[in-house]
Amino acid sequence: MKHGVAFRKFSRPTAHRMLMLRNLVTSLFEHEQIKTTLPKARDAARLAEKIITLGKRGDLSAQARASSFLLKPSLLPKLFGIFAQRYAERPGGYTRIHKFGNRPGDNAPNAILELVDNPKDLRFEMTSRAVGWELLKEKMKAHKPMSVVRSGLQGTQQVVESERKIKFGEAGGILRPATRWNLQKVLRFRNPDASLKLSENAMNHADRLMLTPWASKKMFDETDKQSKPGNEEAPLKAGQLAPGDTRSALHLAQGALGHQKPPPRTPVLTMNYLLGRKPRKV
Repeated sequence: MKHGVAFRKFSRPTAHRMLMLRNLVTSLFEHEQIKTTLPKARDAARLAEKIITLGKRGDLSAQARASSFLLKPSLLPKLFGIFAQRYAERPGGYTRIHKFGNRPGDNAPNAILELVDNPKDLRFEMTSRAVGWELLKEKMKAHKPMSVVRSGLQGTQQVVESERKIKFGEAGGILRPATRWNLQKVLRFRNPDASLKLSENAMNHADRLMLTPWASKKMFDETDKQSKPGNEEAPLKAGQLAPGDTRSALHLAQGALGHQKPPPRTPVLTMNYLLGRKPRKV
């Protein structure tokens, strides 16, 4: 084991290595989420933690050091404004690394380096989906599937708030201990509106889980109706438009992936509209 080694060498000279890490940190502050290899993500995360600490200090010395490190001076207001306010109460741990397999070609381990509590936080999204899955599973134990499809999840925010108050190791609650621990972690330093957003994401994920088998059953039922004599309904067509899409299958086959026509004046295809439900309460 090597001791006393500050950073990895990456088989590069010092100037090239430091410029590469500065570029990674600059891209991380610009997009708040980047994909790179695992060793580069670990070293870039260490540097990003120090630069965010400078942003929280906010004095002239910190501004001079951050300005000399970042490759884009336009990111300084974001560092000393948005990031300083977001992580004002957080004592540390401003970055998170997600591993996701290996890179094709050289088999290098891939990783996603992101800033915690960013608008596209992966941990927040995964936790909300886990909450929606477990609440839906609990409701399916006491109610019939079609009644759950018509009503959806109700009172999700109350469940989220009650799960936040349960201490680690205490009995009770609906969620699994691992899901409850992740829920408390992602909501600990966020604003009060974060619990409402997590509840909405959980309900939307539960609706998607219910809508998939429901749509398949409806498609098979329509196919059976079309096979009966005297049926006047239009048959299902190949290449039918997806919900919310205005491009035909011919345009997609011709490569018009980026071309989007203005949507027609029809009801928005939300989960409540597709399932025929009234507006629900979070």
